[in-house]
Amino acid sequence: MAYNLLAGKKGIITGALDEKSIAWQVALKAKAEGATFVLSNAPVALRMGKINELAQHCQTEVIGADATSVEDIENLYKKSMEILGGKIDFVLHSIGMSPNVRKGKEYGDLNYEWFMKTLDISAISFHKMLQVAEKLDALNEYASVVALSYIAAQRTFPDYSDMAQAKALLESIARSYGERYGRLKKVRINTISQSPTKTTAGTGVSGFDAFFEYANMMSPLGNAPAEACADYCITLFSDLTRYVTMQNLYHDGGFSSMGISPEIVGKMQP
Repeated sequence: MAYNLLAGKKGIITGALDEKSIAWQVALKAKAEGATFVLSNAPVALRMGKINELAQHCQTEVIGADATSVEDIENLYKKSMEILGGKIDFVLHSIGMSPNVRKGKEYGDLNYEWFMKTLDISAISFHKMLQVAEKLDALNEYASVVALSYIAAQRTFPDYSDMAQAKALLESIARSYGERYGRLKKVRINTISQSPTKTTAGTGVSGFDAFFEYANMMSPLGNAPAEACADYCITLFSDLTRYVTMQNLYHDGGFSSMGISPEIVGKMQP
């Protein structure tokens, strides 16, 4: 059911790869709620995924951009404002990748060059997107910027490796830039800490299936699916959350507040 929450709003949605992507679901929901927007992803992801199908469905355009390149981000904002006919009201940062995780490097044997790439791609790119937006004056007053995070920013999970540091940095940037941009232009900046989600990227982490089931048993409401996360993003893009900023918002079925669940207790008893 649509509520017309984003009627007249213009946005940029990054990171959609295929139907499993949270960003893909956000695009579908944003379209249903009356928004116009452009889609963006890295050139390599454009070749691997099905983003052009999504663009066709949403009657929009795709702008390739390497989120670690300031020049590419400048081009993304300028072209987006050209296509959409004005400044931007919402931005989704759904960008994350660790070469160390992809290549199976143990946390005690990280390649530090790759570690820096993890931070640049997964977190510093968020700062770049905000700084470029500020310098170009690309965002309207009360615009909303949302980045997708994970509870590994606060807790340790096996095999999540240096992505945990990237998410901690991502959330810190949201707070620091949220204060600055809120003061300057009433722009809201938040992160959503989502349940483990069966995206193409998520399922690539070693041991994902076991942890997905564990989180599901720990969460009173169960793991939140990608479609529900998209709904939450839409509320943050809307005018209903004009005074929510600098927050890390848990969207995880209650996992983040649990100590242990009856299901887990049952599994542990002989």
